[in-house]
Amino acid sequence: MTTPYQDLRAQLDTLTTEAFRPELAEIDQLPTQKIAELMNAEDASVPQAVADRLPQISAAIDGIAARMAKGGRLVYAGAGTAGRLGVLDASECPPTFNTWDGQVVGLIAGGPAAMVTAVEGAEDSKELAAADLDALDLTEHDVVVGISASGRTPYAIGAVEHARTRYGALTIGLSCNAGSALAAAADHGIEVVVGPELLTGSTRLKSGTAQKLVLNMLSTITMIRLGKTYGNLMVDVRASNEKLRARSRRIVSLATGAEDSVIEAALAATDGEVKNAILVVLGEVDGPTAARLLTESDGHLRGALAAAAGTTA
Repeated sequence: MTTPYQDLRAQLDTLTTEAFRPELAEIDQLPTQKIAELMNAEDASVPQAVADRLPQISAAIDGIAARMAKGGRLVYAGAGTAGRLGVLDASECPPTFNTWDGQVVGLIAGGPAAMVTAVEGAEDSKELAAADLDALDLTEHDVVVGISASGRTPYAIGAVEHARTRYGALTIGLSCNAGSALAAAADHGIEVVVGPELLTGSTRLKSGTAQKLVLNMLSTITMIRLGKTYGNLMVDVRASNEKLRARSRRIVSLATGAEDSVIEAALAATDGEVKNAILVVLGEVDGPTAARLLTESDGHLRGALAAAAGTTA
């Protein structure tokens, strides 16, 4: 009879992310720069592994954008490094894209304390994932992204299974092993196979980098599809500090080519909203009209500009 630990060890032995590399068994004896060169060469292989999954990533993004356009939320769920990366991506959406509170959510097994301290056993609980999702009052308009380098983490799999079967939410499984249980459980499986790590099983390395790159794509391109940008300008940036206030003015300048006095007047007329200010300048409308046109165009500046042109023609 095998023990649970023997069963888990047997599972880990089958995972590419856990594979032992005998050619690196003496790495601790190498000069520091040689180790750095080896690590840098390993990292250089990650973008190609991501590139190999661009069709799957793109399909997942289109699904996310369609749900969020109807008021849905984007929810990341993972444990350990994977969970922290999800929380990081979610926390950067409000200042970058002015998302509303709770529009992009990061769940980590064990709760906020697990961001800095390991919570014993949290990643092994599917029930904990279900409870965390239930607390969000999930709906069929939401999207849940389970993140797990191994693709076998019960918390991530449980989140995807619960979201899909209980709520009818769209689900995405992001892992770094082929044939993963996580990808199989999701509507969209994204398996970025980066190969064995420099340090055996240390998936905060290449696997973590791959997950960060994919999460960057999921959130950023979704926000582009939702009209949160104008070209490559962050026109929905939330100016919450001096640096962002200066960036807001630079964005209006880049989009319009207007003089500083015109930019300041436009921002004053729109309570500092960058997108609205651009519309005031380029569309030659007042602040309230800019707000109305943007609402009517679901926040898409190009659509609002076209409407303004028709209004002022």
